[in-house]
Amino acid sequence: MSQTVVLKVGMSCQGCVGAVNRVLGKMEGVESFDIDIKEQKVTVKGNVEPEAVFQTVSKTGKKTAYWPVEAAAEPKAEAEPKAETEAKPEAETKTEVAKVDVEPKLAEAETKPSNA
Repeated sequence: MSQTVVLKVGMSCQGCVGAVNRVLGKMEGVESFDIDIKEQKVTVKGNVEPEAVFQTVSKTGKKTAYWPVEAAAEPKAEAEPKAETEAKPEAETKTEVAKVDVEPKLAEAETKPSNA
């Protein structure tokens, strides 16, 4: 029976991704899998048992857990952090604008004494 297993795997670099890729590529019953390093999410599809996938990925030495069901079941919870994330770049942009405003004033101040 084909099913999907979703795991949260602590991956910090492409080497980590490669390790997970190798073990899943060798696992029997795996039809396809997706590794998302940004989300630290591994999705495996195929004729596999969840516990077998969990044990196989755990052998890489990476911290492994089943993906929280709540996050997948509540799309609203996913939308809220995205809104917060969008607010942060605006704050960063304002900071950058303030830096840009200060720099020309410094440049003008430096220019005036050299003209005098």
